[in-house]
Amino acid sequence: MHTVHIPLIAAQQNQLLAALPTEDRDRWHCRMELVELSLNQVLYSTVRAPEYVYFPTTAIVSLMSTTRDGASAEVAVVGNDGVVGVSWLLGADYAATDAVVQSAGRAFRISAEFVKNEIEHSYGVMKVVMRYAQSVLGQIAQTAVCNRYHSIDQQLCRRLLTGLDRLSSDELDMTHELAANLLGVRREGVSMAAHKLQEAGLIRYSRGHIVVLDRERLEEKTCECYAASQKEYRRLQPVAMVA
Repeated sequence: MHTVHIPLIAAQQNQLLAALPTEDRDRWHCRMELVELSLNQVLYSTVRAPEYVYFPTTAIVSLMSTTRDGASAEVAVVGNDGVVGVSWLLGADYAATDAVVQSAGRAFRISAEFVKNEIEHSYGVMKVVMRYAQSVLGQIAQTAVCNRYHSIDQQLCRRLLTGLDRLSSDELDMTHELAANLLGVRREGVSMAAHKLQEAGLIRYSRGHIVVLDRERLEEKTCECYAASQKEYRRLQPVAMVA
């Protein structure tokens, strides 16, 4: 993992950091490090408390739930909208999920103990983090419904859109194997769904790289879960605080 020191203004690349009261954000600056996160890097697991929490800027992190026999599925996604490790910040003794990088990129890394202390002593910080935590719970609930009742085609569309929402382009890296692991389905099902989308001219897929060609039609193809999650996130999205 490579560490990069950059100006405070770069913190605006993460929506949660940008929403912090100015006086708090300034205090955090000297404690933040910009780090490069690599694909499949495990930021924390269910067996140990993390030393740091991560505020992604260009990376995307999957919160994965794993069964005893090793099967897994993604229950929530964290990108430039939030923080990886919110359960620890709110006092949990252990996490219910693993946090795994599914799209390499950058994130701010900050001491988990420092942020927990900030939550305890700043109402502004607590309010921002609590609203984000509620949006994560909503995402987990919506994902559970989607995985139970909707087709693989619809689930894949939802997951592609969810990833794009946390990137600054219409492209993302995702192999069929990774998509199947995230959705908790067979790879063959994902391959068939991706083939349909490509044949319809919605995406272009090559060697694990996906380019979305028609986002509007992709949104039409997905289920109502995507729109519901977006509506809830916008309702709870932290509004920039005034110091």
